Amino acid sequence: MFASPGPLYEPETARPDYWRLARALVAAGFRAGDLVHNTFSYHFTPAGSMVETAAAAVGCTVFPAGIGQTEMQVLAIAELKPDGYVGTPSFLKIILEKADESGADVTSIVRALVSGEAFPPSLRDALQARGIAGYQVYASADLGCIAYESTARSGLIVDEGVLLEIVRPGTGEAVAPGEVGEVVVTTFNPDYPLLRFGTGDLSATIPDSLMAPSSCGRTNVRLKGWLGRADQTTKVKGMFVHPSQVAAIVRRHPAVVRARLVVDNSDGNDRMTLHCEVVDPPSAIADEIAASIRDVTKLRGEVALVGVQSLANDGKVIDDIRTYT
Repeated sequence: MFASPGPLYEPETARPDYWRLARALVAAGFRAGDLVHNTFSYHFTPAGSMVETAAAAVGCTVFPAGIGQTEMQVLAIAELKPDGYVGTPSFLKIILEKADESGADVTSIVRALVSGEAFPPSLRDALQARGIAGYQVYASADLGCIAYESTARSGLIVDEGVLLEIVRPGTGEAVAPGEVGEVVVTTFNPDYPLLRFGTGDLSATIPDSLMAPSSCGRTNVRLKGWLGRADQTTKVKGMFVHPSQVAAIVRRHPAVVRARLVVDNSDGNDRMTLHCEVVDPPSAIADEIAASIRDVTKLRGEVALVGVQSLANDGKVIDDIRTYT
């Protein structure tokens, strides 16, 4: 058993590579016989175990470094000479900088599989300049591996062990290929099946990946990577407004293709404006949509009609741009 945020107490069984991370390790260059320096936590969460069981499936040896204690991490790397690092990218940066300060030799690390936070291109390139090839894996404590990066560096390849959908936040409706939405995952884990699990993360498929395989040879659909969070609930004049309410308004008006609720306070008062992409708008549709806003949210809102595909493709259903001084 382990704990994930909530707290939720969830299971792990003894099946080999229970979390399906072995494929991600191999894509990042790890091979049988490698020594893996694992800095994911072994405390409460399954992160440390997720990597250790995957590495065992590949045939690697694991040093369970865990989190913190930077000086001891540097010492262990200098003495054991591991081939690769697994953990958050920021902690690897901290370890390398501490090694520079002390003069310790940590150049044995030539590959890394990172997760748990953003991995910006600037950090990826900085690691490459030090001879470390770093790759990302997108995983969660509930689902295990969701998608991973390969040497092609052309997005994150969806793991073959899950069924992945991109839906409009606040709904279960699939978006068009390439459009940003919430990542929803189904895993047929026989011990802990999860059906249409909403991750709360925003991403989008790479349309070309639906037609052609990656240059590394892998054939599954690819994601653009992590593009933010889907939870956009906000409070206006003391009332919560949810993405699902925006979706309910849109469903009432078939002419509306897509909508974004913008909340501002330019005059010191909260104001809602629903920007709607509309095809051949009927003459009275703005008034009708405004009435739906009042009916669904119990708040007054303005309506702005815009052309199709004029709203930003960033997955936002509610955009809160209020500022406070």
